[in-house]
Amino acid sequence: MEEQSERKFPAFPFKPYSIQVDFMNALYQSLDRGGISMLESPTGTGKTLSIICSALQWLVDRKEKQISENAADSSKNPLGSDDEPDWMKNFVASKETPIEEKKDIKNKLGHRSMRFTKNRNKKPFGELFNHIGEGEEKDKKNGKGKSDGEELNDEEFLVEEYESEEEGSVGCGQSKRKGGGVYLSSSDEEKDDGFDDEDEEEAALKIYFCSRTHSQLSQFVKELRKTVFASQLKVVCLGSRKSLCINEEVLKLGNAGRINERCLELQKNKKDDVSKMKVVIMAAFVSPEDLGAGGRIRRTKVSCRCPMLQKHKLQKQFRREIYQEDSLDIEDLVQLGRRIGTCPYYGSRSMVPPADLVVLPYQSLLSKSSRESLGLKLKNNIVIIDEAHNLADSLISMYDSKITLSQLERVHSQIGKYFERFRNLLGPCNRRYIQTLMVLTRAFLQFLHLENSKGDANTCSEGVSGAKSANDGSMAINEFLFSLNIDNINLVKLLRYIKESNIVHKVSGYGEKMACLYNGSTLKDGDESYDEGSSLSAFQALADMLLSLTNNDGDGRIIISRRPTGSGQEGGYLKYVMLIGEKIFSEILDKAHAVVLAGGTLQPIEETRERLFPQLTPDQLHFFSCSHIVPPESILPVAVSRGPSGRCFDFSYSSRSSPEVVEELGLLLSNLVTTVPEGIIVFFSSFDYEGQVYDAWKASGILSRISKKKHVFREPRRNTDIEVVLKEYKNTIDAVSNGDLKANPTLHINGAILLAVVGGKISEGINFSDGMGRCIVMVGLPYPSPSDIELIERVKHIEGLGETNSSKASQFDEHYNSDVKAGFGILRSCKRRGKDYYENLCMKAVNQSIGRAIRHVDDYAAILLVDARYAADSTKGSFSHPSNKLPQWIKARLVSKTNNYGEVHRLLHQFFKFNKKRGTQQTQASFQS
Repeated sequence: MEEQSERKFPAFPFKPYSIQVDFMNALYQSLDRGGISMLESPTGTGKTLSIICSALQWLVDRKEKQISENAADSSKNPLGSDDEPDWMKNFVASKETPIEEKKDIKNKLGHRSMRFTKNRNKKPFGELFNHIGEGEEKDKKNGKGKSDGEELNDEEFLVEEYESEEEGSVGCGQSKRKGGGVYLSSSDEEKDDGFDDEDEEEAALKIYFCSRTHSQLSQFVKELRKTVFASQLKVVCLGSRKSLCINEEVLKLGNAGRINERCLELQKNKKDDVSKMKVVIMAAFVSPEDLGAGGRIRRTKVSCRCPMLQKHKLQKQFRREIYQEDSLDIEDLVQLGRRIGTCPYYGSRSMVPPADLVVLPYQSLLSKSSRESLGLKLKNNIVIIDEAHNLADSLISMYDSKITLSQLERVHSQIGKYFERFRNLLGPCNRRYIQTLMVLTRAFLQFLHLENSKGDANTCSEGVSGAKSANDGSMAINEFLFSLNIDNINLVKLLRYIKESNIVHKVSGYGEKMACLYNGSTLKDGDESYDEGSSLSAFQALADMLLSLTNNDGDGRIIISRRPTGSGQEGGYLKYVMLIGEKIFSEILDKAHAVVLAGGTLQPIEETRERLFPQLTPDQLHFFSCSHIVPPESILPVAVSRGPSGRCFDFSYSSRSSPEVVEELGLLLSNLVTTVPEGIIVFFSSFDYEGQVYDAWKASGILSRISKKKHVFREPRRNTDIEVVLKEYKNTIDAVSNGDLKANPTLHINGAILLAVVGGKISEGINFSDGMGRCIVMVGLPYPSPSDIELIERVKHIEGLGETNSSKASQFDEHYNSDVKAGFGILRSCKRRGKDYYENLCMKAVNQSIGRAIRHVDDYAAILLVDARYAADSTKGSFSHPSNKLPQWIKARLVSKTNNYGEVHRLLHQFFKFNKKRGTQQTQASFQS
């Protein structure tokens, strides 16, 4: 292998810094070696560009090597060798028949690809709800579909006869419906619709790059365009339907779940017929003039397909134009799709097989059902996961499931009405399974209703962790099943029945019809009263919960909440929380040639190793970390323990809301706005606390004092409003930098201040370079609330990693029921792992937030860690000192102790005076050169 010191990365658009060269070499070696690697490079060091130039250079080198090896093999055994029999020559030649010629042959013979035939029987369970009314049943008596003029009635919703096989086989039911109850996945439909994937061969080797948000993926593509790889390689960027859909009628549904359901409904097989379910619903309201002879409904020839997918030639044009362009991000794909008039979502999906580089969000790669739906093939390929600091939690959260009290009531009611209507028409197997569903939903409802402390449900509440009157609690799977007396139900067979019988669409379709008849109003797309996804979403939630209950007892916990609805609070719910990530991640590790976890701060790596790949010994995990590119004088991290009036900054859970602490924080900001130029970002622990502080400042007049120096902006709760706020914030700072605001002598505005939230969109993926973030203020230590029952369950699980079940059970014999005091008690009882995990959640959030400011080598910023605990004696307290878990490049420069605010003020004044002067000198030197 080429020596590290001699390896070149010619695609890097400018001369790289030494740490960037080190990072690229480390990544290249990791890909060569294979296996699992973790690469850490501080935010603002050009990590993304380094990943691109190293990984894609390795890809190009590897492909060239494969071509050379194949050429060498061919020269040793040429096609025309005399000792090769004629039949072998003909066989090889036939394999090299041009693709277009193959397609012509298929068209002449009049048959489709065998690949479609094979794949149409494969479907992950998670996709079964994706197709509303697919493959509507044929008439049971004569085996023929109903004619356009035939009247539709309730029998349209009668489920096909379902026969059980021998009880000894798992999932032993089978529908009598022709085809055995096969459902097409969206990818199968795509092939059937003429999206000729076969004209694009699968790339021999590809890289999958994934990150958490669409904005981070767009940033990756923008960096990619700076290199020659953007035009040399085939690149495709995948996104969600909500991000890529251009059908306005679907987009206006707003909710991502409803958009998905509506999109998939439009992919039905029948082009010239409206949905039968809708016809049934509308039949009750059809006007006399719309009736044909005999009072039958006159149907018009309407296409059910999305108009953005009706012309397959446009999909091919979409792919051709992408190949002609340099790499396109999600916004570019949407613009291209709108210009051509075809769907960017399905267009980009069809480009996955031939792509060399696939850029996609976490969910698409880490979720098994998503990988299968998209046809992602990881075997012997490369997986790079960026922003991997919270990978373990992000991964297991994808396998959580939840069903609310209102969803359960809806499902139970619809199943009951359906069973009452069709009881005498159902076969014995259908009756048994439908009654089983009713038993399950009734048991869940009794368990959740607040009145369950009385009557028959009394036994249910005693099984939940915590007091009988507690609203929240948690249970293991087996304990939950035994408490509800449903442990004797074969959930695997029941799920098989749900999947194969089409019972979900029958019940929900009948329920929607009855609701429509009862309300006496027609259904209209986009109307608030027309929530076609509500019933299906409720059934999907039930199926997800049942599927979760088939996991091993120790894989997760059931969270029970009996909180009443109203007052802005969520109602009761059942939620399954997955705790085991190693089994899920092993599916990726076992297939891929190399898996790389990259991020700005990945420490401590031991926690990640124990949770995701404990089978690897520390020496098998390859870890690389580099320092920051900025010089020491460009950053000023200070632990601020006291405010301007001398009060101690105590932002612990019990003290942070006191008027004195809130006022002292306001006085600190009032002083900072006069000292810090341009932009200040203030991070609070939550939206609720930020709102509480803002209201207090507004009432006391502190907010008015701050506003005289800097415009105040607040991070909105809705992500859709983020861009507007950030644009106004940036425009204000640009106006100050350009001198526009100084032209008015009545204004003394010197910048802007942005109140943000740790864990929000601003803290995760937004860069505040230069004047956008001259000072980052971290208010307190954003520890998660110990009242979060899911958090405490994860803490308890992590604390017991590697121990036997009995020792784990005895360690936490005290029941936990969503109480802050009890939560702190559990945390104190942890010896190492659980406590470390809790601290790491806090400090990873801090590190992500404070890393928003320093974005390039000439940038500079102050970082104020406002809490007395940052400056406390490191030998005291039950938790480790927070400064120990700061990034090394910050920790090495931290001013850990100041006696009063005067010292902080002086340090800030000197810091900004020095960097402003240095910036002026650099500008002059650049101008002269």
